[in-house]
Amino acid sequence: MGSRTGREKRTLDAMIRMFCRGSHGGADVPCGECRELLEYALERLSRCRFGEDKPTCARCPVHCYRPAMRDRIKAVMRHSGPRIVWKHPVLALMHLIDGRRKGKDLPGGR
Repeated sequence: MGSRTGREKRTLDAMIRMFCRGSHGGADVPCGECRELLEYALERLSRCRFGEDKPTCARCPVHCYRPAMRDRIKAVMRHSGPRIVWKHPVLALMHLIDGRRKGKDLPGGR
């Protein structure tokens, strides 16, 4: 696993844990519902067809999440996005930098 994918996995983990603590009162371990979402998201990231050259999911031309899971991850991002800057500033900064990068040979011209 390359550094970019590993960093994205750590970011997903941090954001889902923050969401669970804030929305479900979970402790350090996410509840079953959030753990299911985390496992799904990590699996999708591991299977990303773009590999280390992937754009951030918001800029990706391929929607690989099932619609219900996409709605759940959007709720996580809305909740955790503003908070991650204070809890995990390095992950937040790297995610912003990754979002400005252009993926290599992406269909759709993004």
